[in-house]
Amino acid sequence: MSLPVIAVTNVSTCLSDAQIKAVIPSLQQQVSEDFRPYWDADCSLIFLTKDSPLIAGWWQILVTDDPDQAGALGYHEMTSHGLPLGKAFAGLDLRSGFSWTLTLSHELLEMLADPWINWCAQGLDEKVYALEVCDPVEADNLGYELDGVLVSDFITPAWFEPTAAGRVDFKRRISKPLDLATGGYISVLNPPGGWTQVNVEGLSGPAIPVGSRRHRRTMQRPQWKRSEVRGPLG
Repeated sequence: MSLPVIAVTNVSTCLSDAQIKAVIPSLQQQVSEDFRPYWDADCSLIFLTKDSPLIAGWWQILVTDDPDQAGALGYHEMTSHGLPLGKAFAGLDLRSGFSWTLTLSHELLEMLADPWINWCAQGLDEKVYALEVCDPVEADNLGYELDGVLVSDFITPAWFEPTAAGRVDFKRRISKPLDLATGGYISVLNPPGGWTQVNVEGLSGPAIPVGSRRHRRTMQRPQWKRSEVRGPLG
């Protein structure tokens, strides 16, 4: 089975194409060397200019300036063609003092772990959790560098229940299943009320941005408004 090709496209005004192209090797290294051994998910990353055609079947991540949904530094959803589409809002990151490369890494890994925004896992406590592999350890100070590029930490399958893999998250920021790092959160299914977010204190986490992958889980799929890709579809 061939690897998905994920095209990273710059539609921002705050970053140059060269800046974004420069981080792709580190993101590829993270996916293929760090992430794949735990989640059996890999991809081929390329940079695609905003005027270049997007080949049919390719996934895409857009780096843009400002959120199209309140409260989001980034999220991933699906295109009108039914393919994964990620968004990273570099302008908001830069104005807020956050790392745009970590946000890009976060959305890339979560897209690979749950491309169709419908996969879940049962935890040791028998609750059902969304497969959001970066949210429990999402803070910038929990990330790590690859060749000078800050990327996101991520949980492993052992976060849900103990496995032979041992470590609960890649950088060992948390010590046991179902733990959340400071600043982290996770979506939990609470029938019949639907999906809710909890943080490290067990309280409701950040508001779920309308249109985000987490908001999608609260809706019936016919209600989804799918985004368009950027650039002509080849």
